[in-house]
Amino acid sequence: MAIARDKAATLFAEGGASTLRLILYLAAAITLMVLDHRGHYLQGLRRAASVVVEPAYRLAGLPAQVARATRDAVATQHQLVDENRALREQLLLAQARLNRLDALLAQNERLKALLDAQHDLGLAVQFAHLVDVDLDPFRHRVVLDVGTGQGAMVGQPIIDAHGIMGQLVEVLPNTSVAMLITDPAHAIPVRVERTGLRAIAYGSGATDRLELRDIPRSADIKAGDKLLSSGLGGRFPAGFPVGTIDTVGPDANGLFLVASAHPAAALDRSGEVLLLQDQPQPYGPPATLAGAAAATATTSQGGP
Repeated sequence: MAIARDKAATLFAEGGASTLRLILYLAAAITLMVLDHRGHYLQGLRRAASVVVEPAYRLAGLPAQVARATRDAVATQHQLVDENRALREQLLLAQARLNRLDALLAQNERLKALLDAQHDLGLAVQFAHLVDVDLDPFRHRVVLDVGTGQGAMVGQPIIDAHGIMGQLVEVLPNTSVAMLITDPAHAIPVRVERTGLRAIAYGSGATDRLELRDIPRSADIKAGDKLLSSGLGGRFPAGFPVGTIDTVGPDANGLFLVASAHPAAALDRSGEVLLLQDQPQPYGPPATLAGAAAATATTSQGGP
């Protein structure tokens, strides 16, 4: 469709006047560029124009800046999440290693105490680990990783670094069962270190308590007294720590005294024990309540 002559652009319209006007505009532009290049006359004008136009530039670039900032924030968040996950995993691993290190340090301390006890005793002993524990109110037994194949025998006393723990009551080819001194069916002859008083320490069914019964009211015994194995009956060697007296009081009839003591050995914590090997083992069953009755009779005849 043709454009009407009166509606055409005046600058580029046909005719000599329009061409002359274009030449004048070009000459003025060239003159201004030369003058600006030579004398920098329009530098202030450009600065003012840039100040006026700058908000438009910033407004035009704002969507791109927002998109770039959003992309960086999302990427940074994902990066932080990944870094936090990796750090948590490293922290858990370090904590597990630290707990394992604490367990190894505790085990080393126990082993060192056992070795020190072996050196101090000057006795032939055999090292053993606990592989199972049975500590209900009516049965205090532990299973050790030594048996007849390793030279274990029924009746052998077992100790830890602190005192007597019990004795072997059943020996299998590669394992053995030990009765702890707190077993309700166990009894051990003891003497009070301070006065030499002889008594029998019975298992109470609790891993933190021994019972001493039928003590004469005139006996010199009090809380804090240390109990040692007396050696009577030949089952346990004399002089080993057994426990410490906690309380002393009259029995239900008021005819004798009864006392309670806590064991010297760490019965509920020890994981390694020593089996005494060079002690003469008497014939017959292990020292339980039946054997304790005979020992009590012997003690009564010999006097305290």
